[in-house]
Amino acid sequence: MNEDQSFVDEAALKEASKCVDELYDFRDHYFEKNGVEKASEKTKDVGEKMLAVKENLDRLLGMCDKKSEYFYLLGKTLNVMPNYDPQAQEVLSRAVKLNPKLVDAWNCLGECLWKKGDVEAAKNCFTGALEHSKNKMSLRNLSMVLRQLGKDSQEKVSNINLSVDKAKEAVSMDVADGVSWYILGNAYLSLFFSGAQSPGMLKQCLKAYTRAEMDSVSACNPDLHFNRAVVYRYQEEYKLSIEGFKKALLYDPTWEDPIKLQERLLNYLGNITDLIQNKGKLKPKRLMSMLHGFKDADLGPYNGGSYTSNSGQNIKLKHVTLPMLKCGLNENQVIVGKVVGIVPYDEPIPFTFAIIDKENECFPVTLYNLRTGCGLIVGDTVAIPEPYVQSTNFSENYKNFNFFSIRVDNPMVLVVNKRKLSRDKLSPSVLSFEAKSE
Repeated sequence: MNEDQSFVDEAALKEASKCVDELYDFRDHYFEKNGVEKASEKTKDVGEKMLAVKENLDRLLGMCDKKSEYFYLLGKTLNVMPNYDPQAQEVLSRAVKLNPKLVDAWNCLGECLWKKGDVEAAKNCFTGALEHSKNKMSLRNLSMVLRQLGKDSQEKVSNINLSVDKAKEAVSMDVADGVSWYILGNAYLSLFFSGAQSPGMLKQCLKAYTRAEMDSVSACNPDLHFNRAVVYRYQEEYKLSIEGFKKALLYDPTWEDPIKLQERLLNYLGNITDLIQNKGKLKPKRLMSMLHGFKDADLGPYNGGSYTSNSGQNIKLKHVTLPMLKCGLNENQVIVGKVVGIVPYDEPIPFTFAIIDKENECFPVTLYNLRTGCGLIVGDTVAIPEPYVQSTNFSENYKNFNFFSIRVDNPMVLVVNKRKLSRDKLSPSVLSFEAKSE
């Protein structure tokens, strides 16, 4: 190649790269420049700018000898849209074939294949890129892909744990990158559903999402607000969950999932409210029989005033009634109630039922990590040691949701009909929906 041609190549590639960077900047900072009120027009506007950039690339790079960079920039331009583009896959494949060390092209091809649904091929692209150079883009994309792979539950859990590690690596390479923090939050959320449904894992999610929102690019991502709303839902911060679904819809008015999940959550809360207000709609005679049917023996192994925890500690317990509970953890206390109803819900998590105690007080109980099909039935007597109480009080769509609830993360602490639940009742459930994209 002569010096004149080299100069032309470098100048053309520099200008072309600038055009492509401006295209992505337009997409990523769309709401800062246009306002959220134009959310419904974003895809159309980005598409129009993409076509303009593509025409400019044809002009700039048609005479360029560096074909691998040309194909990469063209593929990246086409790949700016949210949907899979077969032409983008074609030209990106040609780019990496011509230059296997072109890491950016491998990453872009992997993202294209991810949109296509070819998860295994996408993984190969990201792992291949990492063999040439450790970079945050490959790490966080690999984290995303790993969560979709696994032939059985054990392999899936292993991949999710590895996904967390890869996302952490990506964050460590650039702690200011909100996309990496967002993907780390998603990895923690997947971990919540793959193992013990621990509130601590949800807190890790929220920390990551909070860091992600500090980045203006991630702050306008509807998926971030949607996934955080999911976290708030399982933290039983219902008002924050509803607000999150609304914000997701604000940034993507065409997305139906936030509407569906918001409606589903409000129906669930409405069912809870109706159940506790009507005491399960039990006939007065049966309800009265329950209220007079409590005995000390209903506490089962907690009847002696203490029990031995899993760590071997001797925990003293005092039997109290539901009105005596405070918000938060009620240490050294135990309550007993009878099931008056089951709360219908489309999701398997949590299993929710309502109990009354001898004071005729009615509380809903949310039970996590319970194997499907092992729920309680109306009339069962339930004892709960050191109950964790949460308060819900907000209004939405002219309805007021005001109640105290008891959260139980480990079913094995429950005493049902004088006996503790056995280990075979313990089983984490699987998330039945997922974010639109990452």
